[in-house]
Amino acid sequence: MSILKLKPSCKDYLWGGRRLIDEYGKQYEGEVLAETWELSCHPDGPSVIENGPYQGKTLQEYIDAEGREVLGTHCSRFRDFPILTKFIDARDNLSIQVHPDNRYALKNEGQYGKTEMWYVMDAGKEAFLYYGFQKEVSIEEFARRIEEDTLLEVLHAVPVQKGDVLFIESGTIHAIGKDILIAEIQQNSNVTYRVYDYGRVGKNGKKRDLHIEKALAVTNRVPMVKDKSSYPHIADCDYFTVDKLNLDGKVMKKMEGNVSETSFASILILDGKGTIASGGERVEFQKGDSFFLSARSGAYIVEGTCDALITTIREKAAPVRIGINIGGRGTTIGLLDVHQKLLACKEIKTQIERPAEAVIEDIGRETLKLLESQKIAIDQCVSLGISVPGTVDKRHGIVRYSNNIKWENVYLRKQISEYLPIPVHIANDADCAALGEALEGAGRECQDVVMLTLGMGVGGGVILDGEIYAGKNIGGSELGHMVIVEDGELCTCGRHGCLEAYASTTALMRDALRATGKKMTPAEIFEGAKKEDSSLQQVLERYVHRLGIGIVNIANIFRPQLVLLGGELSSQAEVLLPTLRKMVKEGCFGGEYNEYPEIEIAALGNDAGVIGAASLL
Repeated sequence: MSILKLKPSCKDYLWGGRRLIDEYGKQYEGEVLAETWELSCHPDGPSVIENGPYQGKTLQEYIDAEGREVLGTHCSRFRDFPILTKFIDARDNLSIQVHPDNRYALKNEGQYGKTEMWYVMDAGKEAFLYYGFQKEVSIEEFARRIEEDTLLEVLHAVPVQKGDVLFIESGTIHAIGKDILIAEIQQNSNVTYRVYDYGRVGKNGKKRDLHIEKALAVTNRVPMVKDKSSYPHIADCDYFTVDKLNLDGKVMKKMEGNVSETSFASILILDGKGTIASGGERVEFQKGDSFFLSARSGAYIVEGTCDALITTIREKAAPVRIGINIGGRGTTIGLLDVHQKLLACKEIKTQIERPAEAVIEDIGRETLKLLESQKIAIDQCVSLGISVPGTVDKRHGIVRYSNNIKWENVYLRKQISEYLPIPVHIANDADCAALGEALEGAGRECQDVVMLTLGMGVGGGVILDGEIYAGKNIGGSELGHMVIVEDGELCTCGRHGCLEAYASTTALMRDALRATGKKMTPAEIFEGAKKEDSSLQQVLERYVHRLGIGIVNIANIFRPQLVLLGGELSSQAEVLLPTLRKMVKEGCFGGEYNEYPEIEIAALGNDAGVIGAASLL
């Protein structure tokens, strides 16, 4: 089913009339119908499907069942359904109001802000609406005029007629005047700050609430320019693109379009009647109808006599992606452009002794601060990727277990979304580091790369055909926990003889302590061996040999083009690489009759995890 006809959610606000019932055939039992939410996944008023196998289900239930692919690739940057479309019948004046931008609304209301556009379907002879200020006003004058009921004196009253279009960016003070019928396309939000309401009384017998303090904080107090050209569209922004369709039934009898994989299409019928056909289906329409065509529906034909608005979602302009690498000691936050280049980066202390909720809150707030310092709006960000140590359930966004940061069953995606409401992807830190190196580091010329991170543990990331290989189950590739010595040293995982128990910095320092009786750092161990301390030389020989066994196993299993070494110990390339390369050459199955991988040192350092995280899809 590619053409979904939608039944709206109805709103009986006190300023509404009956035109949507009497002229547009909306099914509603009440006396007043102010708005119909024609295309909506908002919980305050979801639209319902009227035809096909999903009849009776909400549009959101359809999306949940079919998958977000029905929205299109351009919608992947939105956490929620991106838009809401309405018919509005203003029998009386609407309140003077303003909508916040995303940053303010998310911080204070827990949902998106609102940018919208109006298409005037009909208007009385004296009809007008308010759109911004006549002149620039100070915040003091704004507040004083609200208090004195003189605000209307400085608002810009714009006469309107049928066919007019206004684009209302968040922060623009505005109001629809009486005797106007409007089609509205807006962000998927229900946040409005009421500034002035003509002293009207609501159903409860009390004056309706005003939101003065919030309005003062978000209102743009300079005059607005009405004619913001969106040619060839009637409206175009990062949230929606709206085109006008006019079929007169004579010269223009039909329109052929195509719904690709990039975006769904919403068709809102303003007037007329006819049919929509797509994929072997044919559905009749009349004025007031609303249709949803899922992405990948392909060709469609509208025939008849009609005016309609067709809404799609275009590609984000100048998108920014956020990458976050959570470590036991520090967390790195990076902002990347479309070319995988870091625009800005900052590091904060993770402080793992705190509850996970406190760590996540800190990361969320520091990310918002970084965006603000770079003058990047949250709605410019298309995705957030998080690199985290441990066992990660990528599908559900949960860190099942991480010994390094002491987390267990932490709903990372859900919690970080409270601060950064954009699509969130999470993955194991070793996988992210490997992806970052494969994209922009030492492995950028290769499609098949395995990376071992040699630190407190041994992380392993596998990139096959340019993508992270993590299997079908949670957990990903745990290369550090292959057994290389049966019944060997106790590993942090509880098993014996794992690669991590021999090739981590922890293991190296343990063996050095046993050999010398001294606690030493890895740097001191390598330096001592260089100065011909025989005990430390033997420690290093065993260390490199065990690491080499692990790499040979990896090479024989995955047959990568390249094995990369990262982490603290990768700085000792001159000691490690000669022996490791020799072992791989001699130990790979097939010997001289087969190809064996190169072994190199990772190039990006801590940036690898950030770049890889930002590139998660």
